[in-house]
Order: sequence, then C-alpha cells, then structure tokens
Amino acid sequence: EVLQVVPGTLEISSTSIKLNWTCRLPDACQRMRATCRLAEPSSPPCEAEEVKGEEMLHGQDGTFTCPPLQPFTDYSVTISLPPSTILFTWLVRTEETVPDKPEELWLDPSTGSLRWKALPSCKGEIIGYQLNITMRSAQDGSFLEMERLRLNSSVTEYPLPEHSPSSSYVVTMQGLTAAGAGAASLWESQTNSLDTPRPLDISCRSVRDISPSQGTAVLPLRPIAPHPEVAREHQLIVAAMHNGTAVEGTCLGEPQPFNASQQPSTYVAAVLDLTAPMDFVLGSGTHGQGYHNAALRPGSDYMVLLRLVRRSQQAEKFTCVCYSFSV
Repeated sequence: EVLQVVPGTLEISSTSIKLNWTCRLPDACQRMRATCRLAEPSSPPCEAEEVKGEEMLHGQDGTFTCPPLQPFTDYSVTISLPPSTILFTWLVRTEETVPDKPEELWLDPSTGSLRWKALPSCKGEIIGYQLNITMRSAQDGSFLEMERLRLNSSVTEYPLPEHSPSSSYVVTMQGLTAAGAGAASLWESQTNSLDTPRPLDISCRSVRDISPSQGTAVLPLRPIAPHPEVAREHQLIVAAMHNGTAVEGTCLGEPQPFNASQQPSTYVAAVLDLTAPMDFVLGSGTHGQGYHNAALRPGSDYMVLLRLVRRSQQAEKFTCVCYSFSV
C-alpha cells in the first residue's frame, strides 16, 4: 500500500470530515490529491451545495479536512494519483444536528386541533415532535395548566385540551432528531399567530392567618382535579419569589430536597392525599420522605403552588394553583 489512512483518526461531525494519512513511498506521493464531493446529487426538500473540497497532499504524512459541510449528508472522500489511480476512497455521512424550526403551526377551527407541516429529515432523521402547551383561565388567574408531550414523527396534528372559550393557550413545538430538539415554533390562542405572545396574567390567591412570630400561614385548599378520587396526590411547593416566569418554571420544575442549613429557594412543603377542601397550616414544621413544611421566615415574600402531576407514556401534565403572601 502506497498510502495508509491512520486507523482511529477518522473524525466525523455534523459539518466536517477529517482524516490523518501516511505515505509509505514518498517518491510516489508527490502529486497526491484529496477531494470531498457530494456522494450523489441532492434533491428537494434537502438540497445541499456541492463542496469545493480539493487539496494537494505533500510530504510523508498529514491531515486532510473537508471544508464546511452540511449535516446528515453523504459525501465521498477520495485520495488519488493522476491520472486516475485511486489510493483511498471513503463514503461517509456527516452527523445529525438539531432540526430547523417548524415553519407552519396553526389551529384547525373545524376540529379544534393544532396542525403542522411535517419537517423533512434534512439535518437528521426526524424521530418526533415535542409540544409544550400552557393554558390559563380568564375566570381564575391563579390557575395554570402545562402539558409536555412527545409525539412520534408521523403525527402532524394534536387536539387542544377542552377548556372554556375564555381560556388562553401558548403552544411551542420543536422537531426532534437524535441530536436533540430544534428551535421552537410558537402559537398563541389570543392572536392565532407565530408572533411573540403577550404575557399571560397571573393573579395568585390570598392566604389567611399569617403569623410572623410562629412562621405559619393558613392555605384554603381544594382538590384540583374534577374527580379527586382519580388523581389524589397533590404537592405543595413553596418558592421565595413571585413573577410570571417563576410561576411557570416552578410548576414544571423539580424542587430541591430541603436543607435546613441552606434553605433552597423552592422546596416541597407537603404531599397531600387531597380529596376534599381543607385548611392547611403552612410552616408547621412537619416533615417526611421528600417534603419539609419548614417555618416561614418573617420579612419574606412567598409564592406557594398546589400542584397535581399526571404522567402517561407520551405526556406529562402539570396543573397548578398559586397562592402569594408576605410574612
């Protein structure tokens, strides 16, 4: 063999191909030429430009790198001697990357379903879509429902959950490849557009009997689900903050375990088997597996979420009711 491509040095990314070579007969390698080319002509919707990857190789060894390439595309790498002696040829596909943003996302008024145009597998094999649906109620500004879904790649529509006409929705959708999720398209029910939505109003419920000296407050709780016997386990999540981002982030988040020496900003105060209305004393000091109803700190502002989480094979639904107060 005149030429050897060093084993283990072939590097492939989503935009480049690189290899190290060694020439065993230096006199025979004076006019070696390396090229990168599309393995086959591209076609819509995944059109790739031909690359101008060509380099004369000199010396006994070196590195050849193809110029910037396109992801998930087949290229032919060839090292040859003129006029037509091929010393090395390699057919290789560049790695996947995240997909482009879905361009079309709209509501079909006849069915109440969101629809979208399927993404082509240009930057990677489309393995599915991720939808995040946020719903608020105009009648109850303390209510927030967030659903996180993963749908397979053949699905191009999804029915929005049934709520009152005054409910408002924000939906983001991303395509998924093995490399991860791409940029998100946005749909907002109040404007039915892909523009940035206006913030959803948040008005948390109040609490009773706040006692700074004891570090307690009383929360009037009600089961979130219409049929509480089906979904009974509710969490009480305490957060020492209060703004729109905090409500949504806390509703979706995983609170840190409580640490008395360094109290986290968000923690689970209680896990309740809630089937009927009740008054709950927040800050009473009770604790158990995964929760701690720590005393409230005077001078602090708090937001508390009553949260119900329901999970299935393809979806996670987080329903939250917020309370806010100062101690």
